[in-house]
Amino acid sequence: MININLANSEHQALIQSYLDTFSDSDLETLKAATPPLTISALVDGRGMACPMPLLKTKVALRSLPPSESVYILATDPNSQTDLAAFCQQEGLQLLLSTRTDEDSTDGLEKLDTIFHLIITKTNGN
Repeated sequence: MININLANSEHQALIQSYLDTFSDSDLETLKAATPPLTISALVDGRGMACPMPLLKTKVALRSLPPSESVYILATDPNSQTDLAAFCQQEGLQLLLSTRTDEDSTDGLEKLDTIFHLIITKTNGN
């Protein structure tokens, strides 16, 4: 089960819209999380250069109780690497690290890559 527990309904809708696009295997991974996945914070790092998404994630994790998760969106590929290393160093559980490619809304032929990470705070951090 995936619970989204955010006060901001726009953030809740944003996360749900991305979850709806995930592959079946990614969703199964999230649904199989123990304890059940509760997303209680969103870090929207789209358009921010590294290390800003990492710094915002650290701040968000401080306010979460153990076993709750933060959902991170980032467009800088270095953020994905930095956040994975941060989780390993701090003993955090990185539940998901995936990406989506979205059509640009400015009419150009390029794709914007968005990296999605879900990190669960464990007891010791």
